Amino acid sequence: MIRISSQQIFSGGINRLQELNTSLNNTQQQISTGQRVNKPSDDPVAAARILKLDQELSRVETYQRNVDLADNRLKQEESTLESSIDVIQRIRELTVQAGNGSLSANDRRSISSELEERLGQLANIANTRDASGEYIFSGFQGSVKAFEQDASGSWVYQGDEGQRVLEIDDGVTVPISDNGKDIFVRVPAAITGENTSVTSGSSISGVSLVNEADLKAAFPGTFPDDITIQVDDSGAITASSSSNPSLQVTPDTYVSGETFEVAGVEATITGPLPTPPDVDSYTLKINEKQSVFGTIENLIAGLNNIDKSSPGGQAEYDDLIANSLINLDNAQESIILKQTELGGRMNAVESTKAFLEDSSVYTNEIRSQLQDVDYAEAISNLSFQSFVLQAAQQSFAQVSQLSLFDRL
Repeated sequence: MIRISSQQIFSGGINRLQELNTSLNNTQQQISTGQRVNKPSDDPVAAARILKLDQELSRVETYQRNVDLADNRLKQEESTLESSIDVIQRIRELTVQAGNGSLSANDRRSISSELEERLGQLANIANTRDASGEYIFSGFQGSVKAFEQDASGSWVYQGDEGQRVLEIDDGVTVPISDNGKDIFVRVPAAITGENTSVTSGSSISGVSLVNEADLKAAFPGTFPDDITIQVDDSGAITASSSSNPSLQVTPDTYVSGETFEVAGVEATITGPLPTPPDVDSYTLKINEKQSVFGTIENLIAGLNNIDKSSPGGQAEYDDLIANSLINLDNAQESIILKQTELGGRMNAVESTKAFLEDSSVYTNEIRSQLQDVDYAEAISNLSFQSFVLQAAQQSFAQVSQLSLFDRL
């Protein structure tokens, strides 16, 4: 026979009421917060998984912010480059107009005035800032203006050659900037000719690349370098370079004012033969680079200063227009190539953005399955627990009134 004391009855009843009340409170908290797991003790395994999922969501959110930043920077750069192409195209139109032989000196000065305005406009575009106030084409030196005018008034690059990159996913980085030197300064220049003779009274003009395949064939396996042309007192024309000591010249006999060709490059020399034993020398500059600002500045200076009526002035002017057009086309091509590169980066950013969004949705779904409460089940449990608690309270109230003294 088991003896149960009044203290045991009271203690057991109170403990049971506390357990029921705790369960009821937990269910009420789940319903009010919408979460099935509010503390680790509710479900230790689920709590550990939820913690890992929270860390994953935090990682994804960080990369999503980086993706948005990269997307904005690349779109701004693309828009800026598009604006620069529009300006260069207008400058090219003015250059073609300046090549009209019927223009007067005043007409050329009018074109020069607009070119100066367009030059300033292009410089302002190259000095574009991002939302944080940094210059987008200054490399790592975002606080430094990309292009400034020096003492002579020429636009000079002030930044460095750095390229900023941003991590947009684990192990995935994307460049979000480009330095202005690669875009606006290192532009392939037209092939030009220079008289390197000390006493020669002759000049070289009409230099142009007429056969690129011949140029490449003359320098197999290497980049073409400058070509030295020599004319001796007998009228023989020879050509050489540091990588090719003997280049074929067609025709190889000098006639003043007549065109000759070497390695696919056409040129014309005008003037008397050298006096024996002198040799006239000329250099064809093949792989020169010229800033697009320098091209426009030279064009402006030529329009203002070249006297077309002077000896050799017309040839100098024609060379200026022809070379300027080639340089402007090269500048446009350089910018278009950069836009193509930007398009590839933007595609990578877009695909990463879509991947991160899918990852976020998938992670949130798993987290929701572990954390979120099933309201129908919780409300049903709450009703049942309320009923059980009420019944237990009534039962305890009746049991607590029982006593042996009532039977004596």
